[in-house]
Amino acid sequence: MAHRVFGITGWKNSGKTTLTERLVSELAGRGWKVSTIKHAHHDFDIDKPGADSFRHREAGATEVAIVSGRRWALMHELRGEDEPTLDEVLARLGPCDLVLIEGYKRENHLKIEARRLEAKDRSPLTAEDPAIVAIASDHPVEGEQVPVFGIDDIKSIADFVEARSGLGKR
Repeated sequence: MAHRVFGITGWKNSGKTTLTERLVSELAGRGWKVSTIKHAHHDFDIDKPGADSFRHREAGATEVAIVSGRRWALMHELRGEDEPTLDEVLARLGPCDLVLIEGYKRENHLKIEARRLEAKDRSPLTAEDPAIVAIASDHPVEGEQVPVFGIDDIKSIADFVEARSGLGKR
């Protein structure tokens, strides 16, 4: 099953995570089942040293599933394998109405670019990426060919994401 996807991209400290979080909340509140994929550019770990699952991975397990009555997680150690493609990660997700993808600047799915004055880099990404179909900014933006939203105008951004991703309204 192909997933309906929409991305949030931008430079470091541009507000991507906050925008993603607020969009998930708004869209889920409208009745949509939303999943997310976050691309991390650094050596991250969601596990804690000393935890049973951490010990399993440290012992050499390639995959460790943690399962309870409330949630489950699957961690996969690459152990020299290439990072999976976005399509490979999407293929592992369960059914949902929309997958919001944070990061993955170089992928070709529709994206909104987050811009904040406090961002590490403020170079516009729209000139290099035709998949960016809107901008969410905390400052005035001039001369763009795509819609520009205030970064806090979550309802309008969610309306736009619904329309552009083909969700429609509930």
